[in-house]
Amino acid sequence: MLQTKAGAATVPAIPPEEVAVRIRGVTKHFGTGDQRVVALRGVDWEIAKGQISLIVGPSGCGKTTLLSVVAGILDADDGDVEIFGSHVSKMRDRERTKFRARSIGFVFQQYNLLPALTAAENASIPLVIAGLPKEKAVARAREVLGLLGMEKKTENLPSQLSGGQQQRVAIARALVHEPSLLVCDEPTAALDHETGLNVMELLRQVAVRPDRAVVIVTHDNRVFHFGDRIAHMDDGRIVEVEDKPNEAADRSARSPLGTIHS
Repeated sequence: MLQTKAGAATVPAIPPEEVAVRIRGVTKHFGTGDQRVVALRGVDWEIAKGQISLIVGPSGCGKTTLLSVVAGILDADDGDVEIFGSHVSKMRDRERTKFRARSIGFVFQQYNLLPALTAAENASIPLVIAGLPKEKAVARAREVLGLLGMEKKTENLPSQLSGGQQQRVAIARALVHEPSLLVCDEPTAALDHETGLNVMELLRQVAVRPDRAVVIVTHDNRVFHFGDRIAHMDDGRIVEVEDKPNEAADRSARSPLGTIHS
């Protein structure tokens, strides 16, 4: 456990060359006047390459807002967000949209799969948006789905898949374009315990790469042990950080996803 000072966490330093995401002085509010709500109050944090970082805390503490700012979905009022050397908070909207499409993968709690598309077609969407011909995009998506144990389900519609299988399709969609940063909002919330653990194990394998980082918002304390770093939030601040580098260093599993080719 780390001591806190003046409401902000004393965060263990990450060597500069190992930093994937650097957050400095980030603030965010919603509404005006009597309806003004401060969601983030000068957040400072660093996320390491090759690790899973968790953001935890009570409802309304700012977890999802912070994740959305890191992912470039929301603009911060003030402060800086740097992702693999690129200052996302200083980009123009169009530049940020291109950066997000190229460098960030998203995994959502409710999967957000299109019901009329097959698993492979759903997983191929980022590549199609990027301009890859549909046939090549779907072939690449099938390959990623196969690495996630879904090789026999690539032509199934979402309605023909279990919750865990749908989440695997969502993970494949997030990874198919080889992003540097994977952001996940409550990826186990809609899953039973065993399926949730299986999904987290997949994400842990994905994170153990020197050129990628994974950041996850979760309420599920059953999966806290998957985190290399756990940032505890309260009232718009990171108030405590747990650092577990020895556990990360002891991992022997390496993801096969690093060998995906077109």
